Amino acid sequence: MIIEEITVTAFQQHTRIVGCQKTKRAICIDPGDASEDIVGAIDKHGFELQAIACTHAHMDHVGGVAALKKLKPVAKITMHPADEPLYLELPNQPGWLGIPRSQWTEYGFDYEQPPRVDEYWSDGQIYKVGELSFKVIHCPGHTPGHVVLFEPAERKAFVGDCLFAGSIGRTDLPGGSTEQLMDSLFNKILPLGDDVKVYSGHGPTTTIGQERRTNPFLTGAYSPGKGGRF
Repeated sequence: MIIEEITVTAFQQHTRIVGCQKTKRAICIDPGDASEDIVGAIDKHGFELQAIACTHAHMDHVGGVAALKKLKPVAKITMHPADEPLYLELPNQPGWLGIPRSQWTEYGFDYEQPPRVDEYWSDGQIYKVGELSFKVIHCPGHTPGHVVLFEPAERKAFVGDCLFAGSIGRTDLPGGSTEQLMDSLFNKILPLGDDVKVYSGHGPTTTIGQERRTNPFLTGAYSPGKGGRF
């Protein structure tokens, strides 16, 4: 597995190009904005981009979908159907964060209406990228249609904004649910195994074991009702 990480937007969101070394097929997980570095990372390896793979539809994760689709039109925009309404509201999302409309262009948040979704994730499906096989795990809570992409053979999980090093995803935006997020964490993500490397949408990489032992939201030291981040 080849992983290229490009950090974009004012939210320091990690967009990742994940490819099969042998077949050169790849996906782009969560293109946060129209960064030229994203396309550069794809082309550097000679990858064939088969999908624009969205873990969820918040603006810092899908803000670059339209630009990438124009440059890589064969790639299929893929997300869980429960997040499609959120995705279609992309042009209005900056307002949900209290950002004045007058500042949207300045911060790169003046989004066009996004292109249609091509394919939908389903819970438990196996999604192949060359010789890589990702298990798609529906993990609602941060958003209704949030998914985690887990590659069992590589022991790597791309968890979007469900879990961070030392924190968890926020649940105070439209469609968020603290109860659902905690259920997703304890019943879907932690059981993947302590050795699994966790690639979050923000912040450093970690492991499930490290978070099980030290993350205050998972140890009970801090109430999730008091808020995560992003």
